[in-house]
Amino acid sequence: MILGMGSDLCDARRIAKTIERHGERFLNRIFTPLERAKAERRANAAETYAKRFAAKEACSKALGTGMRAGVFWRDMGVVNLPSGRPTMKLTGGALRRLQSMLPPGHEASIDVSLTDEGPMAQAIVIISAVPSAPAGDSR
Repeated sequence: MILGMGSDLCDARRIAKTIERHGERFLNRIFTPLERAKAERRANAAETYAKRFAAKEACSKALGTGMRAGVFWRDMGVVNLPSGRPTMKLTGGALRRLQSMLPPGHEASIDVSLTDEGPMAQAIVIISAVPSAPAGDSR
C-alpha cells in the first residue's frame, strides 16, 4: 500500500551557483558523505547534486513533513541497490517519521526515480508499506 508520494524538479544551475557561493557549508549541510563522493566522481557534479537535492525534497513530501517536524536534509540519502536502482536511506527524524507511518506487521519500501535533461533534474519518490517477512522466511 502506498503511504506517500512526492516529486520535485531542480535546476542544476541553481545548485551550481549555491555551491559556488557557499561551498563546503552547503554541501555538508545537505548531502551525505556517500552522495558527495558519488557526485565528485562525475564530470558534472552539479547535475548529480541536483538529482539528489530533488530526491530529498520529493522524499520529504512523501513523508508528509517537508523539511520540518524533525526531518533534516542529511536524514535522507540517495543510495543505490546492488542492481544500481536508486532508493533512499533514512536516518534521524526522517526514519522516525517513516516508522510512525508504517502499519503493524509492515516494512517500508522506497522507490525512487531520478532523471535529468540538463539543466533540469527531477525525482519522484513513492513510499510503500509491504508485509514483513515472517521470522525464518528468507525471501
